[in-house]
Amino acid sequence: MPHAKAIDIVYLWVDGSDAIWRHKRARAARGLSARDRAGLAPHSNVEGRFRDNDELRYNLRALQRFFPGHGHIYLVTDAQTPAWLVPSAGLSVVDHRALMPAAALPTFDSGHIESYIHHIEGLSERFIYLNDDVFFGKPVVPGDWFWENGTYATWSDEPPVADAPLHPQASALVNASRLSRQWLAAHEPPSQGTPATPYAHTFRTFAHSPRPMLRSLLYELEGLAPGLFDSVRSTVFRTWHKPTIVSDFVIRWALAHGRVRLRESSHAYVGSGDVGLARSLDALASRFGAVDFCCINDTTDDAPSHDPRLGLVRGMLQQCFPDASRFERMAPGERRTGPRSNSPAPLHFQPRQRLPAADELVPLA
Repeated sequence: MPHAKAIDIVYLWVDGSDAIWRHKRARAARGLSARDRAGLAPHSNVEGRFRDNDELRYNLRALQRFFPGHGHIYLVTDAQTPAWLVPSAGLSVVDHRALMPAAALPTFDSGHIESYIHHIEGLSERFIYLNDDVFFGKPVVPGDWFWENGTYATWSDEPPVADAPLHPQASALVNASRLSRQWLAAHEPPSQGTPATPYAHTFRTFAHSPRPMLRSLLYELEGLAPGLFDSVRSTVFRTWHKPTIVSDFVIRWALAHGRVRLRESSHAYVGSGDVGLARSLDALASRFGAVDFCCINDTTDDAPSHDPRLGLVRGMLQQCFPDASRFERMAPGERRTGPRSNSPAPLHFQPRQRLPAADELVPLA
């Protein structure tokens, strides 16, 4: 299906090693009430959630390789810019302060931040939202992501979601599915069939995927479900009872109203803390060029930045995407093209060390 306008790209990015940002995070963690701390989701404030393992650099390389016809890129950050980023007419850095109300800041919850992305000035009607650890894996055909009146979505390969209330130890996507069910069951009118039947929920999560979005639909739902948007916009860190809505509710409402269609996509998920990481990365590397998308999630939690598993991930990404994108500042002697490196050596784990938690960080003078 031909499309007249380009498809913009939106990324969220954070550098968790930045001293100023770490001070901000530590101060926010200390300011949480006992009730707020009890509401924190699992892994809501671990290093792995905020660590920059060069995913964005390689994500832009993958974007250039697999979707060279993309539109403008918007990089949403908290007063940060990657040191290697070259100023470009094709990429804008959008600071949280320019996108979100001052009263909502700071926030360290991606579910909160992403609820504002449709407010980015100049954003196209059709756009794709990406976390920097979610990569395109083969040439992008817009018709595989958008159709005339909507978008496509893919179920994950995760186990079905139990029909139960939101739970403090459940993942964000599991609780998001449950929250969507609650809202839709309470607010959706009966279907037009005879006899009338209420909204029927599918007890599955959506894949860790590039999210094709319609800007107008997000505005529509912001007006239709203000309570959900207000709730997720009240978080400082990820909260189990206020889960993400962009990655479930928005898609599920659109699915119920014929604005999203399900599509089978080839995809993969790898956690850097998984047992057998080297084998999983080797298998994924062999599929680049054929897999629609993949997610390489940092699940090493509070491991130090020199943890060998993180190096293994970077090595695999460098092997698969050795050519620098047009958005990178090149170091002296560095080339934009070069031969692919050999496969990384077998991984030998070292005893884990723990980075200080946010409330243990020493404030800057």
